[in-house]
Amino acid sequence: MSKKDTDDGKGGKKGSSGRRSARDPKQRVHTAKRRTGGSTKWLERQLNDPYVREAQRLGYRSRAAFKLKELDEKVSLIKKGMSVIDLGAAPGGWSQVAVEKGADKVIALDLLAIDPIPGVTLLQMDFMDDDAPEALVMALEGGADMVLSDMAPNTTGHRNTDHIRIMMLAEAAYDFAAQVLKPGGAFVTKVFQGGAQSELLVLLKQNFEKVRHIKPPSSRKDSSEQYVVATGFRGGTDSLS
Repeated sequence: MSKKDTDDGKGGKKGSSGRRSARDPKQRVHTAKRRTGGSTKWLERQLNDPYVREAQRLGYRSRAAFKLKELDEKVSLIKKGMSVIDLGAAPGGWSQVAVEKGADKVIALDLLAIDPIPGVTLLQMDFMDDDAPEALVMALEGGADMVLSDMAPNTTGHRNTDHIRIMMLAEAAYDFAAQVLKPGGAFVTKVFQGGAQSELLVLLKQNFEKVRHIKPPSSRKDSSEQYVVATGFRGGTDSLS
């Protein structure tokens, strides 16, 4: 299952580098004969997104890198020497940040191909395939300090359907995390508006010291996404399956 929207081309922190000045006018895209109004609007949004520009300047694969950076700034997730699993990793922005912050081992998995990233082991497969958990464990060669999931399904536009689909991915990611996390470890997963459903939330609160719902500043204002951040794994292996 693929995750991070490549249109999410993660960019800019707060600050002067991520803001548009009066001398940086909004760019407009003229609709070409073969380009729909929707694609023109998407391209215009990309060209004028300060996070996209900042991601390009800093060499991040997508603007989503700033979501993890902001989560880390708020909760202090990433520490030197950690082993990290990044689920739904394409195009690789979160893995880049994990390495940048000092993670010793990063395993990135996605259905889509990811260009090589120094310090990252890449697995191209669907996390929902039966063989995926075993492949991750073999690559990890030990417990994980953190499991990250930015996996998201293709959206239908129907809020309830999309919520159910992303919760299925979040629950599958939790089931895996509960098996591989070391005591004290962390789990981060994307959910849509409405947050984690009660059954998952109950297990997270039982098995982690602290559970938060966070919408990072770099998440688009019109997006319903937010992240469940669970820290201080107590070592429980309760499963939703």
